[in-house]
Amino acid sequence: MTAPTTPTAPTRITPLPVLGGLRAHRLLERNLLVARRVWTVFFSGVLEPIFYLFSMGVGLGALVGNVTGPGGIPIEYVAFVAPSLLAASAMNGAVIESTFNIFFKLRYGKVYDGILTTPMKPVDIAVGEISWCLIRGALYSAAFLVILVVMGLTSGWWWPLALPAAVLIGFAFAACGMAATTYMKSWQDFDLVQLVTLPLFLFSATFYPLEVYPDALQPFIGLSPLYHGAEIIRGLVLGVVDITMTGHVAFLLVMGLIGVAITRRRLVKLLLT
Repeated sequence: MTAPTTPTAPTRITPLPVLGGLRAHRLLERNLLVARRVWTVFFSGVLEPIFYLFSMGVGLGALVGNVTGPGGIPIEYVAFVAPSLLAASAMNGAVIESTFNIFFKLRYGKVYDGILTTPMKPVDIAVGEISWCLIRGALYSAAFLVILVVMGLTSGWWWPLALPAAVLIGFAFAACGMAATTYMKSWQDFDLVQLVTLPLFLFSATFYPLEVYPDALQPFIGLSPLYHGAEIIRGLVLGVVDITMTGHVAFLLVMGLIGVAITRRRLVKLLLT
C-alpha cells in the first residue's frame, strides 16, 4: 500500500519586471482595448490642426507673406505656423486624455478603486495613464507630421526628431493635466482647463514670432510650456538646431517630472486614505 502523497502548491509564475518593476503596462493594455471600440474619436484630434493649418497658414499666409523664422531666417508664414500647430496638437491630445477621461475614471467610473484591489499601486496608475496620454498625443502628432512632409514644409534631416519632441510636450502637459484633475470636484471645473489651454494656444508665439509681442510681455511668453515646445519643433522641422533647444527641453522635462510626482501623491491621498 502506497503512502498518500501531499499535494504540492502550484508554482507561481512571477511576471518579468516592466518599467523598473512597475505594472503600468497592464493599464496600457486596458486603455488600448477600450480605444479599439472608440477609435473614431481620434479623428477629431488629427483633423483640428489640419483645419487650422489651411485656414491660418495657407489662407492668412497669402496675405502675410514671409516672417522671421529660427535664426532670423525669413520663411513663409505657413512654414512658421505649421510646427507650432504640431506642438499644439501634442498638447491638446495629452490634455484631453489626462483631464476629461481621467476625471470620469476617478470620480464616476471608480476604475482605479478596482485596479488597486490588484497588486498595482498608485504610481502604476500614474505612469500607466500618463504613458497612454503620450501614445494618444504621439498618434495625433505623427499624422500631422506626415501632412507637413507631403506639403513640403520640412527642411534638412532633423524633422523626424519632431515626433519625439512632440512626445516630450505631451509628457509635460499630460503629467500636469492629470495632477490638476485630481483636484477637480465637478465637470464645471473643466472651464478652468479651457481658460488655461486657450491662451497658451493663442499667445505662445504660435501664430507670430516672439518679437511681435511688446517687450514687457515677452518674458511672460517665455513661461509658456507650449512656447518651449513650439520652439523645439520649429527648429527641428526647419532644420535650424542650436544650443538653446536644451533649455526648452529641460523646461518641459522638469515640468513633466513635477506633474508625475504631484499625481502620485494625490492618488495615494484620494485612493488609499
